[in-house]
Amino acid sequence: MAIEDLLARYEAGGGRLAASNAEGLPVPPALHTALLTCMDSRIDVFALFGMKLGEVHVLRNAGGVVTDDVIRSLTISQRKLQTRDVLLVQHAGCGLTTFTEDDFTEELAEETGMRPPWRTHAFRDPVVSVRRDMALLRRDPFLMPGTKIRGFVLDLEDFHLLEVHEDGGSRADAVA
Repeated sequence: MAIEDLLARYEAGGGRLAASNAEGLPVPPALHTALLTCMDSRIDVFALFGMKLGEVHVLRNAGGVVTDDVIRSLTISQRKLQTRDVLLVQHAGCGLTTFTEDDFTEELAEETGMRPPWRTHAFRDPVVSVRRDMALLRRDPFLMPGTKIRGFVLDLEDFHLLEVHEDGGSRADAVA
């Protein structure tokens, strides 16, 4: 029923409102930034960063982790739509910390008779995950040289940000 509810909201004016909000906005994001975060429905990135429609490309997946598809999207975003910066935001208490890659793969294999061709990118510590994903992005040959990458862990209880640095450091409330 949830899909029907969403479609009813669309028909009740959602489509017209979306068209009105997008009217006149250029396709390249105004802040030349792409933001990668988790698909967790509690994260309202527009409210969190005071963003407006048309300012950034928002990419979301389970965990807000760097996958092949994220690299594909970021590469297109940079090379065809003029983004230059990447903001990576994972969060404390993420569902990807509640299982291991191997356990999940085995559960699926037992249930379906085959292993998935993709990885979950499950992790134990979001700080370590952000640090590794930042390093992965910095080394990717398809992203533009000089891409500015900053990574954070969001606490969903108080919505404070902890900045993560590749050198192992981190500091709370770093937004400068």
